[in-house]
Amino acid sequence: MEFDEIYFYTATINNWMPLLQSDKFKHIVLNSLIYLVKQKKIEIYGFVIMPNHIHLIWSGSKMNGKEKPFASFMKFTGHQFLDELRATDEQLLAKFKTDLKNRNYLFWQTNSLPIKVFDRKMLEQKLDYIHLNPLQAHWNLTDNPNNYYFSSCSFYEQEDKKFDWLTHYMDAM
Repeated sequence: MEFDEIYFYTATINNWMPLLQSDKFKHIVLNSLIYLVKQKKIEIYGFVIMPNHIHLIWSGSKMNGKEKPFASFMKFTGHQFLDELRATDEQLLAKFKTDLKNRNYLFWQTNSLPIKVFDRKMLEQKLDYIHLNPLQAHWNLTDNPNNYYFSSCSFYEQEDKKFDWLTHYMDAM
């Protein structure tokens, strides 16, 4: 992913495990995003955290140390997941064990999907998609997308200030 370009990004937990079903793991994701925003490494225009995947509409602006902020996000959240599972659920941790030479555990699938957003119409389509995701029958996470805490929907629909770290997409395009 290139700097100063907006992407619709999907990252999935390895083997589609519902690791993010627990709010403590959702908060790890949120806290990492908030940190990178406050460090001015990324801007986030929309997000949703589902039980086994996330969707983001974001852009990166500069390196986070020696790596792009997108890579930092994946690495940091993986380390936090590892620490939490070591402390609380060794049985679940074992399900993320991998034979890869460069790591013992793999939390995020390695085929995350960034799609470059070319215009406002495309961005609005992706934003609608992620905001309606928790309503899908197979998820049934809420009956009103504004009530699903782990989504940017209420930021747009109700001017909810709890996500004051988000950037309104109209400020970007």
